[in-house]
Amino acid sequence: MDIIQNQSFDQERALYGSDGVKVINCRFEGEADGESALKESRNVEVEGCYWNLRYPFWHDTNLKISNTELTELCRAALWYSSDIKILSSKLHGIKALRECSDVLIDDCDIVSPEFGWSVNKIAMRSTKVQSEYFMMRSSELDFYNVELHGKYSFQYIEDSTFDNCNFYTKDAFWHAKNVTIKNSVIKGEYLAWYCENVTFENCKIIGTQPLCYCKNLKLINCEMIDCDLSFEKSEVDAVITTPVISVKNPKSGRIVLPKVDEIIMDDPEAHGEIIVAM
Repeated sequence: MDIIQNQSFDQERALYGSDGVKVINCRFEGEADGESALKESRNVEVEGCYWNLRYPFWHDTNLKISNTELTELCRAALWYSSDIKILSSKLHGIKALRECSDVLIDDCDIVSPEFGWSVNKIAMRSTKVQSEYFMMRSSELDFYNVELHGKYSFQYIEDSTFDNCNFYTKDAFWHAKNVTIKNSVIKGEYLAWYCENVTFENCKIIGTQPLCYCKNLKLINCEMIDCDLSFEKSEVDAVITTPVISVKNPKSGRIVLPKVDEIIMDDPEAHGEIIVAM
């Protein structure tokens, strides 16, 4: 690989179309305020760099970024790219990942609204995230040990798994399809409305009005804390290990739980069975 080291770039398309380069300890900032530094590049490694300019990694393939900072001015950093590894880095610009595929993110700090839209095949490990509309319309997500703070997360995602995660988020997993969440904490309002083929296993679910209008919803040995008006119009098979404030009009299926303060069945189309088993 050609090595570019200890340099500063601020011009438009500074390293455009590169093939087989390693960029080490470089800074992308300055008066020229250029964009798209490594657009249309391939076989690129970026290590220990500082990015303060827009749109650096568009239409790239075989890209590795490590120990690198992308500031809040480095907006829309990765679009239309594939075969990406991002390790031990800060991604702090809005819309940092979109229309990408085959991505690994490990040990990163993400502060980025609208992160990860329409991404296919992304693995995320040991990463902390602050974001709104996180991972919208993405598929084949594989998350382990991820902590998320933000609203409107994982909407319209498909074919994904999550394990050992902590999500503090409202309106999460709306319209999600074919998703499994295990050994995780999900805290927030209005969880997973309109989802289909979604399973929560050994999870702690916290917050008002969860899991309504769902199809083929499963809960396996889950805790539900501060949950009222749960399961409205849902097709559900649930085993819950904690008391629930209220269950409202489940459409079909069976809910087994140790205690429920209120059962609301005032919809003639609600046929779900609620079994209180101490």
